[in-house]
Amino acid sequence: MAILAVRGLSFAIAGQTILENVTFELDRGEFVSLVGPNGAGKTTLLRCLALVHRNWQGEILWHGRAAKRASQREWARFVAYLPQEERVDIPYTVEDFVLMGRYPHGSPFSPPSPRDIEAVREALELTNTWNFRHRLVRTLSGGERQRVMLAAVLAQQTPVLLLDEATTFLDFRHREEVQHLLEKINTQRQVAILAVTHDINTAALFSRRILALRDGHIVFDGPPATFMQESILQEVFGFRPLLVDHPQACIPVIVPTRSGGEP
Repeated sequence: MAILAVRGLSFAIAGQTILENVTFELDRGEFVSLVGPNGAGKTTLLRCLALVHRNWQGEILWHGRAAKRASQREWARFVAYLPQEERVDIPYTVEDFVLMGRYPHGSPFSPPSPRDIEAVREALELTNTWNFRHRLVRTLSGGERQRVMLAAVLAQQTPVLLLDEATTFLDFRHREEVQHLLEKINTQRQVAILAVTHDINTAALFSRRILALRDGHIVFDGPPATFMQESILQEVFGFRPLLVDHPQACIPVIVPTRSGGEP
């Protein structure tokens, strides 16, 4: 049985359909990238799966149980959600903020347990944020802040991670580090990851499977090697990419073309 199953999911806002009849499954230990053009419904889909939106039609099932019957606290022990970066003032230290990620596992009136403290430390160390754990979140750079956000969802220690552009604001080195970290969590801990990304090459190289949305519909669900074909990429994104074979992976990747000349 799939750890997360979506059946005929539809969602509309103010009479405008955003998602229509979306159906797929996520198995334990899968790494799935969710791609598509702007406005395709990717973020809305994650928000439905995180129960931020609840007035959708269809079914979201976890281990066969209906998600709508779960409380937000119960759901947060199953799914951790990292939304797109929002520049909200957070007046807490890094350590205290990441500790808040443990809220589904204890009482709001009880002190942190040894397990909570260990989970926070592990999340900070995994994301290379331990050294500035005593700094206020609002003093961090964009890249530092993004890694702290990731640490907070890792501290939840859920079997499913929903990530919306998790590497936004990261420089190349930290982006690579985060991708390899997610790969490690996925393979060693069998955490299922559904990650929205606009980086098609990253999706192809790190995912086991790609879901592509266009106009609120799933138009592709399959392996990266199949997805990275000119005809499919043109159907999803509406452009003809220049593809070359990756020197290390047996898969094509997209390279930029020069305007007004031969590539």
